Amino acid sequence: MRLILLGPPGAGKGTQAAHVSAAHGVPAISTGDIFRANIKDETDLGLQVKQITASGGYVPDEITNAIVRDRLARPDAAAGFLLDGYPRTTGQVEALDEMLGDAGHQLDVVVELTVDTDEVVQRLLARAQEQGRADDTEEVIRERMRMYAEETAPLAAHYKARGLLRRVDGMGSVEEVTGRIEAALSQVPAAAAGTPGTTGES
Repeated sequence: MRLILLGPPGAGKGTQAAHVSAAHGVPAISTGDIFRANIKDETDLGLQVKQITASGGYVPDEITNAIVRDRLARPDAAAGFLLDGYPRTTGQVEALDEMLGDAGHQLDVVVELTVDTDEVVQRLLARAQEQGRADDTEEVIRERMRMYAEETAPLAAHYKARGLLRRVDGMGSVEEVTGRIEAALSQVPAAAAGTPGTTGES
């Protein structure tokens, strides 16, 4: 199964990605996690990303595309993957299509988590306080949400036109959202064929 998980910051993509990864035997690939690891290690990439994200911006496509291409080329992603946080722009959509085409693959499904913006802002502010994320101020969070709506949300329309999009209510308990995602994935024939852990039940 080759899956994209869409949704604004704070929608719970990371948590749900871990569940889907375990259930379906594919690696969950988070560009955010890759960037944060580089920031922590203070690599050249990390320093660039830190400066960009501190102001609420997104990392340029050319950097993100190169990182994703490298990650998808690793052996554990050969039979499938879950992408969390990528693609975010139409340019990244085109780059991903090219990467998959070069490998003779295609996407199976795109799941979009829909959430209430104000509730997500409060969720992220609480997380920032708990985890000491100094960059997660309300101003920065709302800027990220605005940029998501402007740059990333239109991708849902693109994937809907291709027949790949499944919208899932992202509000509620982790278990409730996981159940909705599994119900959506069970309706995708390509996802159900030969994928470990896929039973078609939610």
